Amino acid sequence: MDVPRTVTTALEDRPIEGAVCLEAGAGVGNATAGLLASGAARVYAVTDDRTHAETVLERIRTDRDAVDQNRNRDGERIERRLAVLEADLRAIPLPDDAVEVITAHGLFNVVPPADLDAIAGELTRVAAPGCHLLVDDYEPPPDDAAVRDLFALENAAAQFADGTPMVTFYPAEVLGRLFAGYGWTVDRHRTLLDPVPWTASHLEAHTEVVRSRVDALPADSELGAALLERADTLVEVIGSESTGEMYSLALRRPE
Repeated sequence: MDVPRTVTTALEDRPIEGAVCLEAGAGVGNATAGLLASGAARVYAVTDDRTHAETVLERIRTDRDAVDQNRNRDGERIERRLAVLEADLRAIPLPDDAVEVITAHGLFNVVPPADLDAIAGELTRVAAPGCHLLVDDYEPPPDDAAVRDLFALENAAAQFADGTPMVTFYPAEVLGRLFAGYGWTVDRHRTLLDPVPWTASHLEAHTEVVRSRVDALPADSELGAALLERADTLVEVIGSESTGEMYSLALRRPE
């Protein structure tokens, strides 16, 4: 499977082989693909976004077909090891103590502060004793990073449209303390990317978020038009930028 290096690096010192796993906030399924490729017995990919759920299924089916074309029936077994759950992470539809490894790869930067406790509580509830938790995310960009201005615009548009910020960059220490409050212990902290390559496509994706939130405002909103114009200008001026750090925090629930 095509698995990003950040995922393989984060998973390499965790006991994935034969484990029941959960990808919290499946996105495009990067961690799900990594867990399946690493021999997980079962992977629950949880997302509240239907498009993401369909993307994860399509990605795994494409990998299955590629394997089957090589006359290796392991492709069918790969799909049987996956369950995509369209659900809110504040109410995960799994029983207590159900999973042995949890990944949150690039999840928490899109979780507003008000939801942190509810999600941490649910991840703890479904974690079996001795469960491993991987939190991979971004340190706040440096003060002189140009991309900070784009993220600030994104948050302004989201605040006006939805009343909550779109992105929040939590330092590793903050998320470590959050989960320590739920009984988890930090195993290790490592750097996955330094600097982080914010490519033109990444910046365009963040601009699309601004556009979608502006579309939710009244059509004659001068503020919305100004935010979008400023976002387009920033993307053109920045082009791409490498700055900041992506980290991996590994935690363990007591036996």
